[in-house]
Amino acid sequence: MTLPLPVHFQWVAVLLAAWVTRQEAALIAYYEAENRVLKEQLGGRRPRFTERQRWLLAEKAHALGRKALGQIETIVTPETLLRWYRRLVAAKYTPKEPRRSGGRPEISDEVEALVVRLARENRTWGYERLRGVLANLGHAVSSSSIARILARHGLPPAPERGRSLKWSTFLRSHAVAAADFFSVEVLTLRGLVRYQVFFVIEIATRRVHVAGIRPDPDGAWLTQLARNLTDPFDGFLKDMTHLVLDRDPLYCAAFCKVLEEAGVTIVRTPPRTPNMNAFAERFVRSIKEECLSKLIPLGEAHLRRAIREFVEHYHAERNHQGLGNRLIAPAPGVGSREGEIVVDERLGGLLRHYRRRQAA
Repeated sequence: MTLPLPVHFQWVAVLLAAWVTRQEAALIAYYEAENRVLKEQLGGRRPRFTERQRWLLAEKAHALGRKALGQIETIVTPETLLRWYRRLVAAKYTPKEPRRSGGRPEISDEVEALVVRLARENRTWGYERLRGVLANLGHAVSSSSIARILARHGLPPAPERGRSLKWSTFLRSHAVAAADFFSVEVLTLRGLVRYQVFFVIEIATRRVHVAGIRPDPDGAWLTQLARNLTDPFDGFLKDMTHLVLDRDPLYCAAFCKVLEEAGVTIVRTPPRTPNMNAFAERFVRSIKEECLSKLIPLGEAHLRRAIREFVEHYHAERNHQGLGNRLIAPAPGVGSREGEIVVDERLGGLLRHYRRRQAA
């Protein structure tokens, strides 16, 4: 037998129920206001939901019913929520892996990416050539499917794709070097003097050769540098087939003639396109940021010493991201874990290199 609660306990229960009701009403009012703000931010655009989010909302909406849904502010309409619920119920009785009705299997994203990669890296390969290479790699893809994939990614057929040659492909397929100038302000007894530094960089290896340093370069001086660079015994360009140059007027006819007679083809970059000579530009940035901008050259001798020290550091002690983070000319023992770690300093510690001390 249940005993009735005392009167004061009944009043407490009534007040507690009223407080809970007010809290729930306030919470619902907040959620409705939050949904209205979200709708305003969407600006009439339809929100995107994942399948898991649709199922979650559908389950909660079914518990409320159509009438209750119509009385609150929801992100989507009650009809949409109930339609999602019907799909949820139907999915419960749908086999997870429906039987295929025949035909070719769908092409996976991995295979599609491989088709696009092969087409971009081999611009003269047609559909049949691509199909054969894919078969070699264990993927059976029809020529029509390859055509649809390339069209979807904006890649034309082989005849059109092969007419254009990427600049990076040209550089890798030839023995190419690039040349350029950069200037340095030097403090001398006559005040500040601007020196011009002419250098050549081999694209494949990133080796750099500083050919000349002079405050007032001219065509005759540059022509003599061309003779030094193309010397058949120890010239830096003796094995090069192409040299990338910008349109600086210092590259006079005599300079170009010496290079052409040595079998070096000059490749001119278009006007105002420093990216076409990016390897040379990157070296200029490196030597200025890491060395020349951190010291005051006191005379030509000091400038030459600083550049010489940086070039030696650049070749043997500085890792290059463009070469897989390797050294251009590593010394014996690089990569060893034996021996004491020592540091070599250049230019008073401006340039540092860490290595293992070799055993005597």
